[in-house]
Amino acid sequence: MKEKENDQARIKGVFSSEKVAKVGAGTTVRKTTQTMYWFAEEDENGIIWVQPLNPNYVPSGPKQEVPRDEFLENYRPEPEFYTHKVYPNIRKLNQTIARAERHRANGETYSAEYEFTNALKIDEENIRANFGLGLTYLDRGDTARANDVFERLVKLDAAFEPEHKHLFNDFGINLRKNEMYDQAIRYYQRALELSPTDEHLHYNIARAYFSKADLENTVAHLRQALSINPDFAIAKKFLVYLKQQGLLPAATAPAAPSPPSADSGANHTP
Repeated sequence: MKEKENDQARIKGVFSSEKVAKVGAGTTVRKTTQTMYWFAEEDENGIIWVQPLNPNYVPSGPKQEVPRDEFLENYRPEPEFYTHKVYPNIRKLNQTIARAERHRANGETYSAEYEFTNALKIDEENIRANFGLGLTYLDRGDTARANDVFERLVKLDAAFEPEHKHLFNDFGINLRKNEMYDQAIRYYQRALELSPTDEHLHYNIARAYFSKADLENTVAHLRQALSINPDFAIAKKFLVYLKQQGLLPAATAPAAPSPPSADSGANHTP
């Protein structure tokens, strides 16, 4: 299965691979063949990524890169399997998430929770559904349940990928607004593991530490942000505010008129 884009045919669709394993021992040993199904997609750089299908026939879990030669040799296209099994379930999942997001946008948090939960029954690692459910709980101040979702999200590398930037930012900001400062710090530090040179992450960690009245770590992360990007205006402004309030040693950033009032999360690009 391929799709046309920019006059080049890219690989995209459902493929199968076979794994041969030995079962038993001695005279009873025998070989078994296990068939695995994958959703494969070639990106604009020609890299082929494969993602396993879960028992509900939707792509789920981490993606892995497969060299083109290996892919062409070991993966077989399954167009009928995609048409009859995978596509209908992906469509159902996306429709469920879309309903949930509409409910949340309308302030209908219990209906949103119901639909997000249904989506997670289809794919428990779905990033949009996990973020959506977590944000729904934060919307109504249910920090205990939000923390349960947080514990899932912080373990998922995919949660911090650029395609989920908007949800990532909303979730981090709402953790802090709900006074879940320790979770917010852990959340942004987890993102730093995947993107260590992102000044916006250091800025957001600084804001969380400031909310905890931990000025030493606040200043440390602001200065780290500025060491990455010396022209990072909002971090400079924050340091100046701290100096004006007598919360900073003598050496500080250039002057600015007023304290920071906005999160920098909207600019996060992990």
